[in-house]
Amino acid sequence: MITTQTQPDQRELDSVRGIVDAISGAFTAKIVGQRDLRESLLIGLLAGGHILLESVPGLAKTTAAKVLAESIHGRFQRIQCTPDLLPSDIIGTQIYDSATNSFVTQLGPVHANIVLLDEINRSSAKTQSAMLEAMEERQTTIAGQVHPLEDPFMVVATQNPVDQEGTYPLSEAQTDRFLLKEIVRYPSPQEEVEVMSRIDAGIYDPRRPTAPVVSLDDVLRVQQVVRHVHMDRALMLYASQLVDVTRHPERALPKQIARLVEYGASPRATIAFCKAARAQAVLSGRAHVLPEDIAKLAHRVLRHRLILGFEAASADITAEVVVDAALRAVRVP
Repeated sequence: MITTQTQPDQRELDSVRGIVDAISGAFTAKIVGQRDLRESLLIGLLAGGHILLESVPGLAKTTAAKVLAESIHGRFQRIQCTPDLLPSDIIGTQIYDSATNSFVTQLGPVHANIVLLDEINRSSAKTQSAMLEAMEERQTTIAGQVHPLEDPFMVVATQNPVDQEGTYPLSEAQTDRFLLKEIVRYPSPQEEVEVMSRIDAGIYDPRRPTAPVVSLDDVLRVQQVVRHVHMDRALMLYASQLVDVTRHPERALPKQIARLVEYGASPRATIAFCKAARAQAVLSGRAHVLPEDIAKLAHRVLRHRLILGFEAASADITAEVVVDAALRAVRVP
């Protein structure tokens, strides 16, 4: 276990690689395809961040989050978000105990290692805000008492981009707290056939839990290694410049794109770049960050942090287009 601020050596990297490969193997046994989804969840776990998933229903988001929790011997909780969901339904409340003539604290489902907020944009703004303290401070406050959350702790939130009736869009403050946003795509026809083959053969059974392959202590050890991965200041500047382009698009982006960007990304985006790039390096078996780590993560780090004007939709300009333009505008170190 690393006890200093030194860069991980090869022995530590090999040990970490074994842990990561074990978790990846658990994914492969239960999830067909969805490589980007699996990678984003692993990066979130290794970097200690939260992940926002966007897709239509039925693309294995819930299954992936559950497999991740079970594979690390963690506690998994799924919260189905609805308009009548209350903050106390998430963080917990106090219940009167007549036997002791006193109030006892009942902790909510957020007190778990992996928490899935299914269709988070269907919960009210008040309920969404109840997650802010938990996601940022890693604690909840119930009746004035502070309760630390589990360690490791990770929120995986999902939202459906199609069915928007009766939803409450996430605020900028809420989306900014997600390390990455992953757009989950449809599987290929070949992957769908493999899914059906596994079901027919009885290989896939959602009632059968995933056997733990590593421990929570293993995950904490990997997180510590990730924090010590070397990232050169030139690469930190590269990440910062990518973020800065979104704040001042008129300086570097084509006019037809720049005029549609209303608000760029906050400093949390630069922090997210640094955290996620270090995790990406570890996934690649390296103890140092490369420029391609940052470029590979750019869409996932920035897409949910950009606010475009109302004319963007009619001009067919999306956050993906803006990020592509930023990558072209900033020189790679």
